[in-house]
Amino acid sequence: MSDTTTAPGKTPADFWFDPLCPWAWMTSRWMLEVEKVRDVEVRWHVMSLAVLNEDKLDQLPEEYRDLLEKKAWGPVRVVVAAQQLHGDEVTGPLYTALGTRFHNNGEGPTREAVLGALADVDLPASLADFMDDATYDAELRASHQEGIDKVGQEVGTPVIAVPGADGEQVAFFGPVVTPAPKGEAAAKLWDGTLLVASVPGFYEIKRTRTQGPIFD
Repeated sequence: MSDTTTAPGKTPADFWFDPLCPWAWMTSRWMLEVEKVRDVEVRWHVMSLAVLNEDKLDQLPEEYRDLLEKKAWGPVRVVVAAQQLHGDEVTGPLYTALGTRFHNNGEGPTREAVLGALADVDLPASLADFMDDATYDAELRASHQEGIDKVGQEVGTPVIAVPGADGEQVAFFGPVVTPAPKGEAAAKLWDGTLLVASVPGFYEIKRTRTQGPIFD
């Protein structure tokens, strides 16, 4: 579990991500913009597409199933291991380093990209060995479950949770958006997302995606 402390005057926004997901990456870059224009502080947590889908692999397209089985475990395991061994504060910077290499640079979730990301944030290369090591899978699953319990099983990554007016958290999947809004556009999307998410009984707005993630 990531750090639960927040700077005075800041609203905590808990963000669950899988570094493999390009759409979660887009949303995370938007959240960094939100931090600049609203009194919000993001607290980073891991979730796992591999865990989310492990009971329904036989229902998935072969290409996506292969991705989950062969590539999804490694990166998220490295993030959890880094968090456990080096503290919660490394989670966000490591996610940024991984996502920049995986998505913006087009390197994909390879061991070489993971090693490069670890070097980018001055973390030891030995953490890459956790790509194939289940030592911290219990912690990974606990973090994943904490996020998914807030929104239910019928979603993916990212999950965001913020304090509601009544003190209870308001949690939601998404938003799924491309490119990541910046400046006042980021602020408006944040305000609007909180507005609809805080309405009791509100569940979904959706339309067909007509373009892929734009990494800028």
